Amino acid sequence: MSKSKNTNNVTAKMYDTLVRPILTEKSMLSSENGKVMFMVPLCADKNDVKAAVEAIFNVKVTKVNTICMNGKTKVFRGHKGQRSDFKKAVVTLAEGQNIDVTTGI
Repeated sequence: MSKSKNTNNVTAKMYDTLVRPILTEKSMLSSENGKVMFMVPLCADKNDVKAAVEAIFNVKVTKVNTICMNGKTKVFRGHKGQRSDFKKAVVTLAEGQNIDVTTGI
């Protein structure tokens, strides 16, 4: 009745940590170098993001960089509005690892 080393304890919090992948030209070019971008909540830290990616996708993460993006002020039909702030996480995978984010979780 011992647990194996490959058992990943995926929780609902880990799915909430990775809001969605960021699919832009820049992120697609960086995916060739083993980097994947995710939108994460403002309260998420690097350790949470690393644990979530390793558990959900079964890959080895070497580094996580986070960037806080401030929302832009936009004008629509004469009314000013503010976009929401968000946080991006750039996850660097180990050599030989990859994630296909276009297929979904």
